[in-house]
Amino acid sequence: MTKKQRKIFYPTIFFLGLLLMIWQTIIYRNTIIEVNILTGIVLIIGIISFLVDFKNYKNTYEYSGIGLYIYSLMHYICGFGFIVCSIFILSNYYFAEQNVEKKSYKIIRRTWIQGGSKYSTGEKQPVFTINYEGKNKELVFYAKFYEKMNSYKTVEFETQKGFFGFEILKNKKLN
Repeated sequence: MTKKQRKIFYPTIFFLGLLLMIWQTIIYRNTIIEVNILTGIVLIIGIISFLVDFKNYKNTYEYSGIGLYIYSLMHYICGFGFIVCSIFILSNYYFAEQNVEKKSYKIIRRTWIQGGSKYSTGEKQPVFTINYEGKNKELVFYAKFYEKMNSYKTVEFETQKGFFGFEILKNKKLN
């Protein structure tokens, strides 16, 4: 790859990684997987790509000193790390088994977050915490459920085994 092509390649990978991270976050909210696993994937892939490709990055940009290392790590972790992590979590979600099991869990905590999707910017979205097989899992719902969030006692949903064995939550319903 020429220097000119690499100057296009690195920012493209960086922004693609950031866009996939947003999509990955939406899928993560409906998957039972520890954040440590995803963080590990991002960091391991980012560091490996840094070690393999740093020489090309250094020859592409005129950064020097600590700035060179900071910018390159940022590109590798946000770009390659998030892309691979997104492939992992999206494969688990979209290639899940077809067997569906219905489950119901008692809500153990209620809170809210500021809405951030294009349909509910600025609206409060309720977050319900359940004890899912010994682990606390926060479930984010649409803003329309915020007004009555204290009246809901249980969350009912369907689960599927994901491609990599991590469970997926579908058709969440508040009771």
